[in-house]
Amino acid sequence: MSLRLTALAAALMLAGSVHAADKIKVGFVSTLSGPGAGLGVDIRDGFNLAMKRLNGKLGDLPAEVLIADDQQSPDVAKQVVDKFLKKDKVDLMTGIVFSNLMLAVGPTVFENKTFYISANAGPSQYAGEQCSPFFFNVAWQNDNLHEAVGKYVQDKGFKNVVIVTPNYPGGKDAVSGFKRYYKGKVAEEVYTKLGQLDYAAELAQIRSIKPDALFFFLPGGMGINFVKQFVSAGLSRDTQICAPGFSADEDVIKAVGAPMMGMFNSSHWAHDMENAENKRFVADFEKEYKRLPSLYASQGYDAALMMDAAVRDVKGRVEDKAALQKALEAKRFKSVRGDFKFNSNHYPVQNYYLRAIGKDAQGRVTNKTMGTIFTNHADAYVSQCKMK
Repeated sequence: MSLRLTALAAALMLAGSVHAADKIKVGFVSTLSGPGAGLGVDIRDGFNLAMKRLNGKLGDLPAEVLIADDQQSPDVAKQVVDKFLKKDKVDLMTGIVFSNLMLAVGPTVFENKTFYISANAGPSQYAGEQCSPFFFNVAWQNDNLHEAVGKYVQDKGFKNVVIVTPNYPGGKDAVSGFKRYYKGKVAEEVYTKLGQLDYAAELAQIRSIKPDALFFFLPGGMGINFVKQFVSAGLSRDTQICAPGFSADEDVIKAVGAPMMGMFNSSHWAHDMENAENKRFVADFEKEYKRLPSLYASQGYDAALMMDAAVRDVKGRVEDKAALQKALEAKRFKSVRGDFKFNSNHYPVQNYYLRAIGKDAQGRVTNKTMGTIFTNHADAYVSQCKMK
């Protein structure tokens, strides 16, 4: 009898193992419509390009990627995530652009013990007191690119600065990050509505202040409209504009064009980085989509490569949460930004660079890497993270 039971138990274990390794399901929820759609589309395209390179597999197992539009709505995001977790039973999740949406769905994802690989949103809450073993950010912590701009503006000696940012968690992290390293006078902090596209009132306010520099963080369509209106109003003649890479990347440059020339921005990645992984990514992306990739696309690409390496490490046994966490922490993939490591809160420790917008050898208006602002830079919240 005991032999029969032992054989039965072994058979059940084998059956469970085969079932677990049958296919990897990924839930990809992102903003694919509305003013922020360009960001989600770039993350999706970068992710899909990596999946094409991986022949549709993660860790040598067939992968099914379920894609949904959150419409930049926390309620829609929660509905889609609930479906992916409870009905579709996805193994991994990624894709969300905006931090308010990430904060809305995070508790449900973590309670379900599903690993979320963020290809963008990096709220301070999940870097600090609300950190979770099930949350990894393969991009950055929200403050980091703003910190880098703050250091640049400080080092350049600007004395009178206006800040413009949306009134939502990511925008507040932007201000905190910038002011952490810029110690000069902030004449005004201007908070706009998330998704706002008309900045006449804000531009009138800036004109009255006459700052020597302006720092803005307005992702997607918000930034496109702001830069167009700022330059059209003639404000760029007397005010140096600086931004994080979110508001000065290829998606914005493509829409705005020459008026962006002379603008400085910060990023952890640039399309002109010389490492082999990045050269392949940029060439493949241009061939596939007929445009230069943005930092969002690079992050989507890295998210897929990170999943692939981790699933391979655990030999497809994604149900072994402890092993999968260790595999994700190990980061056994080559990032397009070069080498980096995960801190104890699962956020990157990495370099941040200064980029300037001008014309390249082909006459394209684009970013050029000018130098390094931070080396092996960690976020400011890691000491608050007590990972369980």
